[in-house]
Amino acid sequence: MKRFLRLLLLSAPLLGTAMIPFMPSKAHADSITVGLDDESYPPFYSKGADGKWHGWELDMLAAVCAKMGTTCNTKEIAWDGLIPALQQKQIDMIWASLTINGERRKVIDFTHFYYNSAIVMIGSKDDSTKVDCGDLASFNGKVVGVQAGTIFASYMKAAPASVQIKTYDTIDNALADLSSGRLDYVQEGISTFATFLAKNPDYVVKTTCPGNDILGYGVGGGLRKGDDALNKKVSDAIMAVAADGTWDAITAKYPEIKGLITKP
Repeated sequence: MKRFLRLLLLSAPLLGTAMIPFMPSKAHADSITVGLDDESYPPFYSKGADGKWHGWELDMLAAVCAKMGTTCNTKEIAWDGLIPALQQKQIDMIWASLTINGERRKVIDFTHFYYNSAIVMIGSKDDSTKVDCGDLASFNGKVVGVQAGTIFASYMKAAPASVQIKTYDTIDNALADLSSGRLDYVQEGISTFATFLAKNPDYVVKTTCPGNDILGYGVGGGLRKGDDALNKKVSDAIMAVAADGTWDAITAKYPEIKGLITKP
C-alpha cells in the first residue's frame, strides 16, 4: 500500500492527466471526477499495454460508482498533487490507496475506509535481531528504508540517532537496496510487499507496527472538507459493496493480496 500510506504533501505541482469513465448500468445525471495516482501500484492499479488502468482499486471504484448510480470520470494526477487538486476543485474525490490519518484529516475529509492492511517491517530471515516497530530503539545500529513523503518517513523521524533512516523516491528502489544488503529493513504496508516476498523467500516480516494517528486507520476516499452529501453517498456505497459479496468477489481476483487486506 505504498500510496494508501503516504503522508500529506500540499505544495507539489499537478502533472499530466487522463480521463477514464466508469459508467453504472442505469441512466443517471450524476457524475464526479475522481483523482488517481499517476504511478502504477500493482495489483491495486497499473496501466496495461492498452493504455488503460487496471487493478483492485479500479474494480472497487467501478463497483462503488455503480452502487451509487454515478458516473466516475477518473483523472491521473501526480501523487503530490492529489490533495491540492481536490482543494482546488479540479477533482471531487481521491481514490488512490490514501491512508486515513490525523494529519490529512486536518485538511480533507474521508469516506468510510474501504480496506485496511497491516503495516510491517521486512528484512532478511537470517537476521536474528529482535526488533519491535513500537519500540524504535530496538533498531539500534540498523539501517531502515522508507519512501520519501510517506507516513512511514514521518513515523521514523521519532527513531533515535543510533538508527539510520534512508529515504527513497520509490519503494522499488528501497527494496533493491534491501536485496543488495544496503538496508536492514524496509517499512510499508504488507500488501505492498506481497509480490516481493513471494519472489524473494529469503525476506520475511520482522515486526508489525501499531496503528496510530501517524500510521493511520485504513484507506478511504479523500473528499473536500464539508462535502457531507458526497461523503455519505460514497460511504454508504462502500458498505453496501462490502456487505453484498462484491468486495470479496473482487479481492478473489487478486490472490496476491487476498488475506493481506481486510474489508469494512
